[in-house]
Amino acid sequence: MKIDKCCYFSLLVMALAGCSSTPTHIASSQIHYNEIDSSKFLEEYQKWQGVPYRLGGTGLNGVDCSAFVQAVFKDAYALALPRTTAQQVKYGQRVDYNEAQTGHLVFFKTGRSLRHVGIYIGNNAFMHASTSKGVVISRLDNPYWASTFWQFRRVQ
Repeated sequence: MKIDKCCYFSLLVMALAGCSSTPTHIASSQIHYNEIDSSKFLEEYQKWQGVPYRLGGTGLNGVDCSAFVQAVFKDAYALALPRTTAQQVKYGQRVDYNEAQTGHLVFFKTGRSLRHVGIYIGNNAFMHASTSKGVVISRLDNPYWASTFWQFRRVQ
C-alpha cells in the first residue's frame, strides 16, 4: 500500500512538472536555497495529505494553513517559523514572482482581511492546507490562486 501511495505521489509530482504564538527567528545561515529540493517537502506532504482544514488546528486531526507551513519547516528542516499568517508574511525577504524557488512561502489575499499561505514546491505548484480540501497540492496558474496571489517570501 505504501508503495502504491509513493507511486501515485511520484506520478502526481511528475504531472505537475510537465494562522497565534510568539514569533521565533531563524538565522539566514540555517537554510540554503541551493540545497533545497522538493523531496523533503514532498515527504512531509505525504504525511499531511488529506488532513482536513481546521482554523487554529495544528495537528494531523486538523490544521490551518500557517500551522501546516510551520510544521513542515520544523519537521523537514528543523526551522522554527512564526505561527500565524500575519507573522509569517512579515518574515524573511520578499521575492519576485519569476525568481520563486522551492521552499519559498507563497501568500494570497483571499478576502478583504483574509490571508492564506503555502509552500512553493516548484513548477508552478504549491502545497497548502485548503479550507475546502484540506492539505493538497495546487497550481498557481489555477484561476482562483492566480487572481488572489499576493507575494513570495524567502525564509531567512
